[in-house]
Amino acid sequence: MSVPLNPPFRADHVGSFLRPRYLLEAREQFSKREIDAAALRKVEDRAISEIVKFQEDVGLKSITDGEFRRTYFHVDFLQQIGGVQSDVPVLVQKADGTEELAPPVMRVVDKVRHVKDIQVDDFNFLKSQVSAGSVPKVCIPSPTMLHFRGGRAGISKQHYPELDPEFYDDVAEAYGQELHALSRAGCTYVQMDDTNLAYLCDERMREAARQRGDDPNELPHRYATFINKVVARKPAGMTLAIHLCRGNFRSTHAAEGNYEPVAEALLAEMNLDAYFLEYDDQRSGDFRPLRFLPKNKLAVLGLVTTKFGKMESKDDLKRRIDEAAKYVPIEQLALSPQCGFSSTVHGNDIEVQVQRDKLKLVLDVARDVWGDA
Repeated sequence: MSVPLNPPFRADHVGSFLRPRYLLEAREQFSKREIDAAALRKVEDRAISEIVKFQEDVGLKSITDGEFRRTYFHVDFLQQIGGVQSDVPVLVQKADGTEELAPPVMRVVDKVRHVKDIQVDDFNFLKSQVSAGSVPKVCIPSPTMLHFRGGRAGISKQHYPELDPEFYDDVAEAYGQELHALSRAGCTYVQMDDTNLAYLCDERMREAARQRGDDPNELPHRYATFINKVVARKPAGMTLAIHLCRGNFRSTHAAEGNYEPVAEALLAEMNLDAYFLEYDDQRSGDFRPLRFLPKNKLAVLGLVTTKFGKMESKDDLKRRIDEAAKYVPIEQLALSPQCGFSSTVHGNDIEVQVQRDKLKLVLDVARDVWGDA
């Protein structure tokens, strides 16, 4: 009797992978107009075929395209929604000599609408490469990305004199149409990537929200209502998860802080199926916020860092899973890396072999803790 493939899996991952050099070179050639879009896509197809095989060889059941067609995890998707514009992200030189990515503000300049299927062609290619026994997963940015950084000032008052309910309904409808298009293509597993709820755990980011005229204590609950509008439009049979990210550009982070300020809104109020939570170091706080997780949901603990090459120990990971299990039954937990390995085209500062080793570690620990199920 075959076991149904119901994601998330006990060993899962967030989605993005280090780009091979030949893909980066092709993207550079495309930017210089030395090759056209069709030639670039052919190179992307080759790289995606290889990263699918990589994931299946490691033993993963959840398979993504590595986000190999994107430059940034969020901009490439959001700017294809009708009514949305964005600036190009800027690299800022910090005082210590390192570079920091200054994310663009996504601006809503017209009524938000779904003008085309954004991910369907990409999903169809991914699906064609995935073996039976694996589940192709699509990663898209969270709809909250259209509000948080710009706030009220980033959304056209001409087209949206009031945000609630018109703006939130229009965004949810655009997302719902995209999810249904994916479902018709055979997609059953979608993950929304969200930085904003994690940023609302950080006092610096909370103060920035206040300066934009938002209440950081009210925002998580407003976003829960917003996300639930998307969930209400979700196709039957689709698993919809969310990943909370604290920043992952070139092995850096942008925010820190315990999940407590957003935990109730995130876990108890949102009607999502699963939560990918970053827990790779002290900046994420303890596991006490997991007490809000309802019985029908799953928390995927991001205990293995993708930022640095040092390997975690199996014993330490098992100990931390046991700590989390004090607040939620272990049957409602799973394991993953804390984020993707390359949230932007630049990639984290680790080696490809380390990427493989980290994933194997996740699989080995998950097998020890939960068995083959």
